[in-house]
Amino acid sequence: MGRRSFAPFLLIAGLITLAPLVGDIPGVPTLMALLVVLSSIQLLVGRKHIWLPAWLLERRVSRQRFAKATRWMERPARWVDRLLKRRLVWLTRPPAHLPVALTCLLIALAMPPMEVVPFTANGAGLALTLFALALLANDGLMALLGYALTGGTLALVIVNLI
Repeated sequence: MGRRSFAPFLLIAGLITLAPLVGDIPGVPTLMALLVVLSSIQLLVGRKHIWLPAWLLERRVSRQRFAKATRWMERPARWVDRLLKRRLVWLTRPPAHLPVALTCLLIALAMPPMEVVPFTANGAGLALTLFALALLANDGLMALLGYALTGGTLALVIVNLI
C-alpha cells in the first residue's frame, strides 16, 4: 500500500472519535490521538509505509468477527464511495500530503483538551475522517472540507475555553 497505508489508521481514529457515545467516553479521544500522532509523524518524516509496534502487529481478529464487521460496513462504504472522486489531486499528492499530515497532528494534539468541551472531539473525528478519505481517494475536496472543519472546531474549542 505504500504511502496510502497511513490513511486507514487516520480513518479508524477519526471514525471511532466521531462515533456518538464512543467518541465521548473519557480517554477515547486521547487514545485515538496517540494513533494519529503515530501515523502523522511517520508521514511527516517521509516514511514510505507505516511502522507499528510488534505487539500491535501480532493482534488478531477472528474470521467470524471480521466478516460481521465487513457486512456491517458494506452499506456505509457504498455511500461513501459515491461521494469520493479523484478531484483537486494536487491537494493530496506529495508534497501537499505534508500539510494534511501536519493538520492531523495538530488535531491530535488538541484532542485531549477537547474531552472537556462536549462534542468538540466528535468534530475532530470528522475532520480526521475527511483527511483520511482525501488521502485514500486522492480527493482534494475532502481535504478542503477537512481544513474548514478543523478551523471551525478549533475556534469553537478556543471560544469555550476562554
